[in-house]
Amino acid sequence: MRVEVDLDLCQGHGMCEMEAPDVFEAHRDHVEILDKEPDESRRAEVEAAVMYCPTQALRIVEDDE
Repeated sequence: MRVEVDLDLCQGHGMCEMEAPDVFEAHRDHVEILDKEPDESRRAEVEAAVMYCPTQALRIVEDDE
């Protein structure tokens, strides 16, 4: 699994960091992905971060895509 962010959509709300603080770090107007390929054990929290992103700026790309 790989995590991507569309910086044109991201507004730095920080919902992703609240859901997965080891993977995301929110800044004033954007998010930084700390771990672009998180371990499978983090899948639930990364999926929650993607789901709760208010601007839908995050996505998960599966390894086989």
